[in-house]
Amino acid sequence: MLELEKIDETRFRILVCIDGSDESYRGLRYAAKLGGGIDADICLVYVRPMDQGLYSGGLQVRVARENMLNWGLELPGIRYLRKASDMLVEMGVMGDDWESQSFHTDVEGDPLGDNKTVYTNRDGKQIILKLKVSQRIAEGILEQWEIGKYQILILGASERWRGGRLASFMDPEVAETVATSAPCSVIVARELEEGHGHLICTDGSDISMAAVAIDAQLASRCDCPISLLSISPDAEGEAAARDAVARAEAMLKEMGVEVLETIVKVGDPVEQIVETGPGYSLIVVSDSAKSGLQRLIKGSVAYRVMAKAYNSVMIVR
Repeated sequence: MLELEKIDETRFRILVCIDGSDESYRGLRYAAKLGGGIDADICLVYVRPMDQGLYSGGLQVRVARENMLNWGLELPGIRYLRKASDMLVEMGVMGDDWESQSFHTDVEGDPLGDNKTVYTNRDGKQIILKLKVSQRIAEGILEQWEIGKYQILILGASERWRGGRLASFMDPEVAETVATSAPCSVIVARELEEGHGHLICTDGSDISMAAVAIDAQLASRCDCPISLLSISPDAEGEAAARDAVARAEAMLKEMGVEVLETIVKVGDPVEQIVETGPGYSLIVVSDSAKSGLQRLIKGSVAYRVMAKAYNSVMIVR
């Protein structure tokens, strides 16, 4: 049975997957920007595979747990989470004076189980460092979403997505499984940098228009400029594409959100989006499928963009 957390639905909650890779720390920096307000909480999770033989260099399990909760023992994932928390302190997101509480949950088949430390400031803002055990990495990440009901999930993409070597355990299968199964919006981070804006793709459908509105709210949290892109597969549909970005721009204007530019292109939607994407921090695409199975079977534009893009992609749902 999963642990239970008391969820304050008025707060903006971000789940960041940390695995020690550069991409995961870039994702953390972006999360810090998105979650810098007092209304936002950030959970940093490292998922380690279940290991019945893990006894921390011969220490008794009880002692190992105590040291881990105090961040004093170099167990798997601890140094990655410590580096992440140090980064948040350096960025001014978390302070040395925050109160902390540590918690442990037994996990059958693993001597150390799940462990977390919750840091809270005087305004009630929380930073959670979570060391979670699971049979599979993706399963552990999705279980953590179930525990915390986060609005957005951020994980780093492996170099193997672009044909290079595998840089971390967050391999394509993990990223694909999480992106297709998570009930919330997912950012797959590749060289994610702040300040280059969001490229929001729209085809004029109700689902994509809803995604435009959702991401506009996210972009406003980090003062990110917004650009709108619509692709027509042929010249005959170009007018409809122009109408799609015009309607999206008008909707955002009513919301009080400024649009930096609107872009209309003709050609294969995936190729055009991927080619346009590198000039922006994020490519933003809507999820049109209702279930993870449908997403895998349909091979939608959103998931093909996620697999082929050179930069970071957010799938909005």
